Amino acid sequence: MSSFVVGVTGGIASGKSEITRRFQALGVFVADADVAAREAVAPGSPGLAEVVASFGEDVLAADGSLDRAAMRRRVFGDDAARHRLEAIVHPHVRRVLQDACATAPGPYAIAAIPLLAEGGGYDTYPWLGRILVVDVPVEAQRERLMRRDGIDAALAERMIAAQATRAQRLAIADDVIVNDGSLADLDAHIAALDRRYRALAEQLQALDTPLTPVAEA
Repeated sequence: MSSFVVGVTGGIASGKSEITRRFQALGVFVADADVAAREAVAPGSPGLAEVVASFGEDVLAADGSLDRAAMRRRVFGDDAARHRLEAIVHPHVRRVLQDACATAPGPYAIAAIPLLAEGGGYDTYPWLGRILVVDVPVEAQRERLMRRDGIDAALAERMIAAQATRAQRLAIADDVIVNDGSLADLDAHIAALDRRYRALAEQLQALDTPLTPVAEA
């Protein structure tokens, strides 16, 4: 069971998924907030019922599942609507991530949380042992987003602006990967962080291990 958990976060199109895949290749368990968020509003779930009660049935697809495109349009640029949605989804996400990481195999686990800075950082996730921020210059972020989603620069800028700023993410970071180099550089950086996290997990385990009683003479 993993008592040491690293939160991984970063802006849109920063390469978070690529980095968590590389940690997984090293045998590290990764719990994904995006997967937990989908589970929170799965068909038949209490979460989906709350979303419909709050936003109306026009956010449902024909099959009764959440129409994610319609939901994104509903909350994009509307802070009050976004906060209502987050109040429904985020408690479930936090609970699922914590439970998954607590029972994960290996010396440490990773919780991939894209909106960690927006969600409160350590204040909201006090069970994280460390936060790793995947950082990328805004110019590269915009170009990747345009290429990935086939959108224009104006929409890419609005999507980036809807998230925490680069400075806000870096302010909660214990570790940073600047993901604008080669894959070889990325692998070397991740390998170094993996060694560090394994050492920190070992130290934590040693502190949590009860002392063996000394037999009386």
